[in-house]
Amino acid sequence: MARRLTPWRWAVLGLAAVYFLVPLAASVIFTVDVPGHGITFDAYTKILSTEGFATSLTLSLELAVATIAVVLLLMVPAVVALRLGAARLRPVVEVVCSLPLVVPPIAFVAGIVTVLKWGPEHLSRTPLFQTFVAIQDEDFPVVLVLAYVVMALPFVYRALDAGLRAIDVRTLVEAARSCGASWPQALVRAVLPNLRGALLNAAFLTLALVLGEFTVAQLLGFRPFAVWIYNIGGSQAQMSVAVSVLSLLVTWALLLALAGAGGRTRTASSRG
Repeated sequence: MARRLTPWRWAVLGLAAVYFLVPLAASVIFTVDVPGHGITFDAYTKILSTEGFATSLTLSLELAVATIAVVLLLMVPAVVALRLGAARLRPVVEVVCSLPLVVPPIAFVAGIVTVLKWGPEHLSRTPLFQTFVAIQDEDFPVVLVLAYVVMALPFVYRALDAGLRAIDVRTLVEAARSCGASWPQALVRAVLPNLRGALLNAAFLTLALVLGEFTVAQLLGFRPFAVWIYNIGGSQAQMSVAVSVLSLLVTWALLLALAGAGGRTRTASSRG
């Protein structure tokens, strides 16, 4: 039976390769084949010197780091608590974490815009007015971090929940507590080392989300990396496609590195 299925597996893999590689190859050809000039790599060599590239990429990376930190600090204790003694709240947490998949991004950002407009109008004479101004700072828009945390909840929750299902959290925590560790120490020293793969998966998914998110940032008027790629496409189409290709290749490289690190971690733990 396994031998009969092997050709079908290769066929599926071949179709998947064609589905992904043909558009990528077409994009690469579009960036290097300039009519009347032949093959040139100017679209790639001029990326670093293009106006706005470094600023937008730095902003997206800063937003990604902040989003990863906030969402992990929020979700790791919550998911561990669900495994230890709050199992009845699991359906509630699952529903809340799944809502960003149900609510369309345009509706989500419309709600954010409504709140941002309501705050200055009704809180202009209170100290909270400065808070609304500060979270919309163009140099580092905290409002985007808050929005990305909400959007990343479904992916982070699933990654952490899968990691916790593979270990006996209760035994680890009880062993750490019996050795005199406090609850935070038990979480940091006993649970987190066994969640390294899940944490890496959650961080990578959040990074990919932040780097590729366009709707919320565009409608709120900010210019991170994805918005910069869209804006530059109107005047420098080849440059825009070249940056997109490089971003895709970097994402794949990070995914392969993450898969390799996870495989080495599992091999080391099985040998131990």
